[in-house]
Amino acid sequence: MQAVHKEQQFNDHQPDLNELSCDHALYDTRFRRLIGERAWAGLPRAVQLRFSKRLSDNALANYQGRVIETRHSRCGWLLAQLCRMVGAPLPLHRDPDVPAVVIVSEDKASGGQCWSRIYGREHGFPQVIHSAKRFAGPTGLEEYLGRNLGMALRVEADAGGLVFRSDHYFVMLGNIRLKIPHWMGPGRTVVVHRDLGGGRFAFDLELHHPLLGELVHQHAEFRDA
Repeated sequence: MQAVHKEQQFNDHQPDLNELSCDHALYDTRFRRLIGERAWAGLPRAVQLRFSKRLSDNALANYQGRVIETRHSRCGWLLAQLCRMVGAPLPLHRDPDVPAVVIVSEDKASGGQCWSRIYGREHGFPQVIHSAKRFAGPTGLEEYLGRNLGMALRVEADAGGLVFRSDHYFVMLGNIRLKIPHWMGPGRTVVVHRDLGGGRFAFDLELHHPLLGELVHQHAEFRDA
């Protein structure tokens, strides 16, 4: 109930981003700077609004929807189970058409964003995945997964939304950053945010290994808060 109350506060008291200039404190220019002005201008307006929303104080952005499809190869399913040791960042189950929620908040410690994904199941407790997007590293954007493990991302725009591609994985040993190439790690990750119109958008996750082929695929659809 507390999270719902905070989300309601956000909706009630935050100004409409359509009315904000790009130098306003609540207008987030970080994704805009990553892809460049020309690419940003070509995005659907709804995508621009979602990725220029800076959350103030303890506010949350809450996107509700459904996971339509999840599939694993045998190696992909095994990898997902092994990743439980680092916080289970990959979907563990193949249950179709189950409820899903994504919650986004500001990460004051890193200056990035905290993302929590809750995937329902046909039986048992939902799976909860936590990660943090940090605007740092050689590509300008990283997804920190926990246990000193992260993924450097490159983001680009296309006609329907944003595409996030893994550049490499890394592990932090103190102040030492060890780069892990795709062929030594789980493979290349591609995440697509695609606008569907009417306040709806699709989320697609693909994990493809250069030797083992497709490991994981997930398609989900959400609506704006």
